[in-house]
Amino acid sequence: MNQTDPLCHKAYGLIREMIATGALDARSALSERGLAEALGIGRTPVREAIKALTRDGLLSVSPMRGTFVRSLSLADLREIHEIRQALEGAAAFHAAQRGPSPALRRAAADLAAVAAPECFDVDEAQRIGWRFHQALFDATGNRRLTQMYETLRAQSGLALQGMPGYDAARSRQAIQEHLQIFAAVDARDAEQAQRRMWDHLAHALVARLQFVAAFTGETQQRTEP
Repeated sequence: MNQTDPLCHKAYGLIREMIATGALDARSALSERGLAEALGIGRTPVREAIKALTRDGLLSVSPMRGTFVRSLSLADLREIHEIRQALEGAAAFHAAQRGPSPALRRAAADLAAVAAPECFDVDEAQRIGWRFHQALFDATGNRRLTQMYETLRAQSGLALQGMPGYDAARSRQAIQEHLQIFAAVDARDAEQAQRRMWDHLAHALVARLQFVAAFTGETQQRTEP
């Protein structure tokens, strides 16, 4: 991808977000023209973005059929979470050293608010949870760390595409874990923030592996988080 072309970067980010949120049908080949029209961007930047997303493991090319959103296995999801533990633990540590940003404070407040109603919205809780993680990385002030996270986020979302949301109990637990991470960041306790992030992602990995295995019937090997 042309590193100096802002349209290429824009196309890459928009398509990556579509992959992460399940907006692209994994069963259908990508249409370069359709994406260009939908995004309001020329076909050349879209073509370069597709090439870059293929190199990053978010898309795969099937000979004679086209380019598709990748399907990830339980093993892929486990590997992604192991890398996330390293990256997000570092992000929590550095964010705590700098202190919470306004965006991180808003995300934490929104998580606390969404947990309160009796009619708990699991999908909304997940959306705010992703926003919390993004805000945490942004709060580090480390652009490269944030870029690495965004690619991992999209890969993580691939394994859950087409599946129903988490159950409410796990979602409520995840909210409390997010708020504990925020409390450590707000207290400028970097080591505690890092430990709480590690614990949160360990719990998330177990829940996701169980969730995906139950939905797809794929057998998972027992692992210690």
